[in-house]
Amino acid sequence: MKRRVDNQRIADALAEMGLYLDAQDVAFKPRAYATAAQTIRTLDRDAIGLVRTCGVTCLDDLPGIGAHIAAKIVEMTRTGRIKEHAAFKKKFPFDMLGIASIPGVGPKTALLLWRRLKAKSVKDVARLARTGKIAALRGFGEKRSAHLLEGLAAREKRAGRALLHDAWPFAQHVVEALRAVPAVAQAEIAGSLRRRKETVGDLDFVAASRHPSEAAHAFTKLPGVVSVVEEGPGMARVRFTNGLGGDLRLVEPKDWAAGLHHFTGSKEHNVQLRTLAEKKGWKISEYGLFRHGRRVPVKTERDVYRAFGMDEIPPELRQGRDELEAAAAHRLPKLVGYDDIRGDLQVQTDWTDGRASLEEMARAAKARGLSYIAITDHTHSLSVTHGLDARRLAEQGTAIDALNASLRGFRVLKSTECDVLKDGSLDLPDDALAALDLVCISVHTNRSMDQDAMTERVIRAMRHPLVNVLFHPTGRIVNRREPYKLDFPRILRAAKEYGVALEVNASDRLDLSSDHVREAVRAGAKLVVDSDAHAPEDLANLPYGIAQARRGWAAAGDVLNTKPVGAFLKALKGLKKRRA
Repeated sequence: MKRRVDNQRIADALAEMGLYLDAQDVAFKPRAYATAAQTIRTLDRDAIGLVRTCGVTCLDDLPGIGAHIAAKIVEMTRTGRIKEHAAFKKKFPFDMLGIASIPGVGPKTALLLWRRLKAKSVKDVARLARTGKIAALRGFGEKRSAHLLEGLAAREKRAGRALLHDAWPFAQHVVEALRAVPAVAQAEIAGSLRRRKETVGDLDFVAASRHPSEAAHAFTKLPGVVSVVEEGPGMARVRFTNGLGGDLRLVEPKDWAAGLHHFTGSKEHNVQLRTLAEKKGWKISEYGLFRHGRRVPVKTERDVYRAFGMDEIPPELRQGRDELEAAAAHRLPKLVGYDDIRGDLQVQTDWTDGRASLEEMARAAKARGLSYIAITDHTHSLSVTHGLDARRLAEQGTAIDALNASLRGFRVLKSTECDVLKDGSLDLPDDALAALDLVCISVHTNRSMDQDAMTERVIRAMRHPLVNVLFHPTGRIVNRREPYKLDFPRILRAAKEYGVALEVNASDRLDLSSDHVREAVRAGAKLVVDSDAHAPEDLANLPYGIAQARRGWAAAGDVLNTKPVGAFLKALKGLKKRRA
């Protein structure tokens, strides 16, 4: 029986094509295919229906999809396959998508394992690692093989979980459609997605309705629903085009705030609050708050917490840790807001591995309400990105000066994503770095170093007097790559001592983790939140990084790029002066 061509299958084919191209060192195209795959994965409509409506024209209008890839999508919706993808599968007959998703593997290693050991599946890789055959390969060894086994365990643990970046925009489309249903009075995203967890297992929604059966049935008919799992008067459970499950819980309008609070969770947070209520002789559930048997008026979630003498706890902090105690003591931070970021400090262009010009990135950022960006193209040791040497970086600086002369109310800062070499030295000479507005550094290679060696390497780079920001500090990519081994408390001490801010990377890296953000906030280290944009549409990543910072209890004062450009640059210098 042939598999239906749905959005998930199209997205998988595009993603796998990008991986095959990446494995063969093809420039630029891999990221284009990855972006297109994410767009299809988050699409709230069936791609087949979209093609039937207006073909390539509709697809070409979607963010991150140009005419070339749109034609591939049309081909798949009409024939069930993409010829180029099928040719790749014939030439390289192994599960690239699955093997490359093992943390620590990636497309080049996946291709190598197939060529050397004929590993065709994730199961093959696991077997070969356990029997020592991968460790015996030149360039691998016991340590790297052990890391691969750890990656396999991590992959199994998060199987079936979708990245926040894929789930959130799709869920927004769903909830907007739900709000348009006449039987629905109010509707919101709930569950772990409303708490902005890095990954989610399914999509949760809550709605208020006086006609719950009608509302539940309408939910099962929304665009993007491919099957109905269960339907009842107070709930409905479906499966969407992106493969995720969706649960709708319905409450009476009078129970809206209590229901939204309850179905947002987390389970641990709710248990702690319920235990506190029981100690007082109260009761709290999705049906409301009751004090000694009498309903307490609750119109908003703020009222829920006020009844307990607490400040309102934002969804991102409802983790079942110490947030209730902090709220009761009025010690919750005023979290950095989703509109607080003024400048994006990690932006790549077509000078290296980006897909847009300096001007296109600047104008796209301005259109999103930002007032500055930093251009941080890669440096030359990262040859696959066509990184810049000192001469080309200077040429780019001249181009940025010319661009700034033509812009009004916006500034482009000269910067770089300077590679940290294996010994901790930097990839560009000091005179090239001194000409920049700020210097940002990152680790991209030799990730398998042991903890002490990697920590020393990073700290040596941070010690450089011109360095301002450490990008994606732990090297992880959510669902794809585990962090390299790092003594994070030592990194925090170095950040404060040497006046270096740590990045919260808003791409699918989500690096730092929310736990590391909280450690940084407690230590008094400064942060920046960046999109890691390689194209205009990637600037939309910023809210995911802000969510990560909020989950780590970061306030606007903890995040340097909440400041206007002049104050931001002054703050960077201030960190260095404080060290001096």
